[in-house]
Formats: sequence, C-alpha cells, structure tokens
Amino acid sequence: MKSFLEHLMHQFNTPFTNPVLVFSTVLLIILLAPLLLRKIRVPGIIGLIISGVVIGPHGLNLIQRNDAVILFSTIGLLYIMFIAGLELDLKRFVKNRNKSILFGFLTFILPLGLGFPVCYFILGYGFTTSLLTSSMFATHTLVAYPIVNRMGLSKIEPVAITVGGTILTDTAVLILLAVITASATGNLDTSFVLRLFISFVIFLIIVLTIIPKITKWFFKKLEGEKISHFVFVLSMLFLSAFLAELAGLEPIIGAFAVGLSLNRLIPTNSQLMNRIEFTGNALFIPFFLISVGMLVDLRVLLYGYKAVFVAVVLTGVALSGKWLAAFITSILFRMPSSYRRLIYGLSASHAAATLAVIMVGYRMGVIDDNILNGTIVLILVTCLVATVATESAARKIALDESPDLDQRVLKSQSPKILVPLANPNTMSVLLHLAFRLSSSDKKDAVTGMAVINEEDSVINYQVATTQILQEAQRIGVQAHQQLNLLSIVDHNIASGIKKIANSISATDIVIGLSQKTNFSDLLFGTNLRSIITQTNQNLFVCRLTPPLERYNHLHWVLPDNIEREQNFDSLACRITELVNNLKLELTIYCSSKARSFIEKTLNQLGIKTNFKCNTFQGWSTMLSLARPLTAQDLLILSIPKEGMLSYNAAQESLLRRINIIAESVNLILLYPGNPPIDSDGMLTPDIGSGDLGSRVNKLKWSLKSLLNKDSETN
Repeated sequence: MKSFLEHLMHQFNTPFTNPVLVFSTVLLIILLAPLLLRKIRVPGIIGLIISGVVIGPHGLNLIQRNDAVILFSTIGLLYIMFIAGLELDLKRFVKNRNKSILFGFLTFILPLGLGFPVCYFILGYGFTTSLLTSSMFATHTLVAYPIVNRMGLSKIEPVAITVGGTILTDTAVLILLAVITASATGNLDTSFVLRLFISFVIFLIIVLTIIPKITKWFFKKLEGEKISHFVFVLSMLFLSAFLAELAGLEPIIGAFAVGLSLNRLIPTNSQLMNRIEFTGNALFIPFFLISVGMLVDLRVLLYGYKAVFVAVVLTGVALSGKWLAAFITSILFRMPSSYRRLIYGLSASHAAATLAVIMVGYRMGVIDDNILNGTIVLILVTCLVATVATESAARKIALDESPDLDQRVLKSQSPKILVPLANPNTMSVLLHLAFRLSSSDKKDAVTGMAVINEEDSVINYQVATTQILQEAQRIGVQAHQQLNLLSIVDHNIASGIKKIANSISATDIVIGLSQKTNFSDLLFGTNLRSIITQTNQNLFVCRLTPPLERYNHLHWVLPDNIEREQNFDSLACRITELVNNLKLELTIYCSSKARSFIEKTLNQLGIKTNFKCNTFQGWSTMLSLARPLTAQDLLILSIPKEGMLSYNAAQESLLRRINIIAESVNLILLYPGNPPIDSDGMLTPDIGSGDLGSRVNKLKWSLKSLLNKDSETN
C-alpha cells in the first residue's frame, strides 16, 4: 500500500513527466479557462495566455516547455497564419483595391516608421530588435469584425478598405520578417538577396499556382471523401511551411501564403472550413497561446521600472501608429469622422499575427523578456480599445445611415413558431400563446417539439416524450388549431432547439422562463442564455398565468433604436396579431422620436384597437412601471441581444432582478431575432475575444448602479 501511494504521489511531482497527465492537464485548461475567465470579462485569448503563465516554469511549474509542447505550439502558430489567409475576403479587396492598397501601405509604413525610432532611441534596443519590434506594430487582427457584421455594416466602404489593407500589411510584415531573420543569422548579403528572390519566386509559383490546381483536382476526384479533404488541406499547409523554410523564409509565411492560395477553394460557410476552424480553435491554437504564456515571466515587472515602461511605450506606439494611418486615409478619401473611427477600431487590435512575429523573434534571441511581456499587455489593451472604438463608430454609422423610418417599406413574413415542450405545467399556455401570435391556419405555422436526451432515447422515449407530444396534440385539437409535432435526439436542449428551428425555418420561438439556477448554470450558463445567443429567431420567454383570455391590457416596452433593428417589422406583426386575437388594449412605451413610425407601422398592419404611446423612461423605471399592473395585465419587454444596435448595458441590471417583476406580473421577455452571420463575413482566429466594448459598458453601468442605487429597491 505504501509503495502504491508513493508511486501515486510520484506521478504528481512537478513538473509533470507523464505525457498522458501533461496532455490531460492542457486539455482541462483549454476547456475551463475561457469558461471561468469570461465570468470576469477576460477575453479567451488572454485567459489562455494567463493559464500558460500559471502552469509554466515561471508559475506553478506544472509543465515544462518540452519537445511535445513546442511541437503543438508550432502547429498552432502555423494554424493561426493559415486561417488568417483563408478568411481574408479577396473579393472585397479586388472591389476596393486602390483604396485598400493605399491604406495597406499607410498602416504598414506609419506604425513601422513611428515604432523604429522609439525602440531604437527611447528604449535603447539594437537595430535588428528595433526593426522586428516595430514591424509588429504594422500587423493587426480583425478582432472587432463580428461587431460590424452584426450591425449589418460588413459591406460598407471603410470595412472593405480595412479588410483589404489587412492582406497587404500582413504580407509586407512577413516579407520583412524574412529579411530580419537573415540579418540576425548573418546571411544578409547580395547573394542572399538574389537567392531569396529566386527561391521566393519559385515558392510563390508552387504555392499560388501548382497547389491550387492540385487541390481543385483532388476535391473533384474525391468529392465524397470529406475526411480526405481535411487531411489533404492540412498536408498542403505543412508542406507549404516546409517549402518556405527551404526558400529561406519563415514557415509562417508559407502557412499564410497557402491560406491565400486556397481561399477561393474553401468557402467560408463550407463544412471543410468548419472542420478546419474547429480543429484549430479547439486544440492547436489554444495550445499555442498556452505555450506563449509559459514563456512569460511576470516577475520581471517587479525587478524595475523598465519592463513596465517598455509595455506602456509599446502599447502607446501600437495605438498611435494605427490612428495615424486611419486619420490620413480618411483625409485623403474625404471620409466622415465616424468612418475614420471605424477604420481605426478594426485595425487597432493586435493579436494573432503580432504573437506570430514576436514568437519568431523570441526563438531567434532577438526579442527579450521585456518585449515579450509588453506584447501580452499590448494585446490586451489594443483589443479592448479596438472593440470599444469599433462598437461606438459602428453604432453611429448604423444610426446615421439607416433609411428614414418614415420612408421604410414594411416587410411582412408568414410566421413559423416553434414551441419547445418540456414542462407539462406550462405547455398549454405556451401553445395557446403561439396560436394567438399567428392567425395562420397552416399546419406548419406552429410546431411543438421535444428534445430527447441521447442517454434516454431508448428507455424513456415511450414513457416521457410520447406523453408530452400526445398532450400537445390534444391541446391543439381542443383549440381547433393545426399543430405540427417533432422530436429530436440531442445531448443538449439548446442545441436541439437550434437544429429544429433552423430545419423548419422558424421565425419565432416561444419558451418558458425557469427559476431554477444551479452550480452548472453559474459555470457554463443557463439553457436560456444558450438559446438566446445561439438562435437567430425572435424569442418569446414567458412566465404567464393561464388562461390568456383573462388579460385585457398589454403593455409593450420598446427601448431606444429598437425600431431600427432589421427584425422589428416581424415583432410588430406578432404584437398586432396578439392584440387583435385577444382583443387587448395596448399601451406602448417608446422613445419620442420613434413614436410616429411605430404608430404608422401598427396601423399598416391592421391593428384593431386604439392604442396609446408613452415615453420610455429607461430600464431603471421597470420596477415602478410593473408595480400597479394586475393579473389582467400582460407586460412585454423587448430585450435587444448583446451586440445589437439597440443594446444597452443598463438592461443587464434589470435582467438580474427580473424574478422580482415576474413574481407578480404576467411577463414576456421578447428578444428580437438577428440575421445569421453574413456569408461573406470573416471570423478571426482569436479564441473568444468577445465584444469588449459591450463588456466595458456593462462594467460602467454596474459601477453606476453601486454608486447610485435605484429608488425602486428602497
């Protein structure tokens, strides 16, 4: 027994030497670090780097940077650059090539020109170190791109210019990296330049001409072999990286180049692209980020002011150089200030490419610990600034350039309402609400669904699911309504709902509001939160007392700018149907500027009641608004999703206290649907960067609520 315990304890001696234990530890970090750190609003990319700091040689010393870690780290580094090349929008670059070329030149030369003298004269680094560090300032990662995509601005001119400029500046930085590498190894002479030029031309011919033709032929001959497609693409990635090394270039240049060459052959929304991104984001890229953290020694910040000074200077130069490029571009093309801020926001963030360049320099011994640590700080700050600037500029552009509300054409769509069925106590009222939201007598107008747990699909299907669906069918017959019934086997409720909603092209989802909260909800998020974030349909989250016929008055709360959301017309259609079918009085709470448009919209939809509009006083007034409501009143709060044009961080404080309202009021939380990701849109290879702008606003409102408690709570 003693020998067994000694053997067991030996396995956990630090640093870990058992490869299985090392790998399982890293996987647990990849799983848990983003989940835990997002609770305190830390982006996933920083969270994984911090995790590497904690477990690395300069932290708890759980894992050493051995050959296995270095191998996975190298794969992750190549994968980042490969995905960056795959996801760049070449079509948009071609359409705006002249402006993109100029912006690409400015966003490369200005940060480089500003950074070199600062690193050389102020920070006191040598020529090679200063040049490599300043080239880092020229790169940028489109971390904030999802923000403009969600606001419907992905096709406007400043976005197209910035995306095109990304191609040029990243390519120029990687070529400069090859020259710096040669200089650092003492090989930079005339023969090297000639050899580099010839080998570079041969490399480009192979990667940009031969490999795409081979890939196209392979995809055509083995059309049904999806796994073979994935393996083939990976083999091309690492082959190109090796060819780049043979040509005297850095392997990441080969990875980026083959990504560009296969860009047109692998569509953004294809299954192959999904597999490529999934593998990278799930394993290789997190491994690389953790390995970067293992190199960081935060203790150097305590040894003197220089480390802190370097971090501050690097961050300031990075932000200043990108601002100059955006400012000059806007002046040359006579763009408004909001366009300038949007270009700056999109190009200010440094992440994947920055890490790639710095890691190459660190491995060569050109970059020291101060610059490495400063780069981590730079990534955090620039991602924060970029998302705040992008969200602010995109919101202003969306408001300024959206069509005149009085001139907007009403768009109606036949409703297809999905009702997940799980709780027998709420099933009846949810189905009756769905019937009232749609006046259509078509069979596919309302669909009831049950999610069958994979483990219970055989044992409990007859016992539980069949009873639920039969009861739903009985409710439909009694209500003289057509009802379509479906079931799905899935391990997750939110995932099952999303799949069914997409398969039937649902426009709306009606679900119940649960009061249950447990530890797993705190860690992983509730099912409701998953449904809100994963679905694109209008979402009705209800806590209602049946029957619906008892209600005589509907109070509909509309926050500022929600009338400008793309799905507002469908919200108005559903509310009109509900009011007409239940013969309700209607009171609307909205901004004064939106009142005329909302009145016009409801009248066009044929509302059959005289309604009145009151001014919306803000989310802090909801408790006082709800107090006088009775059992005959129905309160509907339209809650924009995070990232929407009408989203306001102040609503989060209300949602944390929503049970106070729901205890005494019949309540529906109405989340407007948002269109799915634009097929031309881009995702970044950064893990869980999140909308930091929204998160900062949440923090601001949280602090405000602490300092100025609402009078309602007194």
